[in-house]
Amino acid sequence: MRAVVTRVKNASVEIDGAIHGQIETGFLVLLGVHVNDTMAQAEKIADKICGLRVFEDEAGKMNLNPASANAANLLIISQFTLFADCRSRRPGFTDAARPDTAVPLYEAVIRLCRERGFHVETGVFGADMQVRSQNDGPVTILLDTDTL
Repeated sequence: MRAVVTRVKNASVEIDGAIHGQIETGFLVLLGVHVNDTMAQAEKIADKICGLRVFEDEAGKMNLNPASANAANLLIISQFTLFADCRSRRPGFTDAARPDTAVPLYEAVIRLCRERGFHVETGVFGADMQVRSQNDGPVTILLDTDTL
């Protein structure tokens, strides 16, 4: 799995002209599922997202995870394009999991984050979504379960 995790002051996702999910301070997470991913990758990436210490402590150092910083809000959006093969000018997506594999793992990450006490908003898998965010910092971290 791959995730682009951005620390945000707020973020929202709109579908068909209506707000579907929105958060205040926390993380906007764009999540991609690889064809070979399993529940082990879902657990690994959920743990890393929820524990990522990129919020400032009282000394101004990035040392706090979202829960410790009163920012336990996640907006998780499915993003198959994170597994784009860009060797040619037209990206290929054969490494991105098909919906029958990707949806259960995407939903597992959401569930695992909720079980850790996070407020989680989402988009809709496969929908045309308009995502807005006010980045904080900016702080953006790339996570890949192959390198965690």
